Amino acid sequence: MAKKRKLLTKRQSKKLIYLIISLCIAGATWLGQRYGWIDVEQSTEQASVAVQQTQPGLYPVQSFEDGDTITVDMNGTAEKVRFIGVDTPENKDPRKPVQCYGKMASEFTKTIIGDNPVRLEADPTNTNRDRYNRLLRYVYLPDGTLVNAEIIKQGYGFAYISFPFEKKEEFQQYQADARDQNKGLWGACELTPNEYGGYTPNAVEE
Repeated sequence: MAKKRKLLTKRQSKKLIYLIISLCIAGATWLGQRYGWIDVEQSTEQASVAVQQTQPGLYPVQSFEDGDTITVDMNGTAEKVRFIGVDTPENKDPRKPVQCYGKMASEFTKTIIGDNPVRLEADPTNTNRDRYNRLLRYVYLPDGTLVNAEIIKQGYGFAYISFPFEKKEEFQQYQADARDQNKGLWGACELTPNEYGGYTPNAVEE
């Protein structure tokens, strides 16, 4: 009986310790929120961003909109995806004329992706969607090739630096290398600097 009473005392002691710890955590959290030590709004926002960036798996490509935009099948939902940090010449925008290398940029993206599914990755310094409600993502092939970067490296598009993103300097270097080697549009198009820090290719007749 003495041993049994001793065992019960140990169990009760553990429960008491857990209760005290729980009360301490709850009290600290309440005080932190009350006196501004913990930013609840920021914590919620960070959690939301984390959810946005967590998109495991590979997604099949439904269609190619142009050189820097595709539509993927995301668990049964069609989602337009705008490539982060890259801008290709216009090809299908009804509001704008077809630009030099626009069609070739679209064909390059279609060719490099082919029938492969793609892996999508958000950028923590960028927004989740643009003003057209397109997802903003880095687009990777199953072998790890970053499509955004390849478009710039091969001279089919520009580094789009109007908005912050982690690979900004890296993409700018790819652009400088492509320009120095007259790759793609750098050797074929008339390019005019624009207000966004990039270039606008000359219009072409279809």
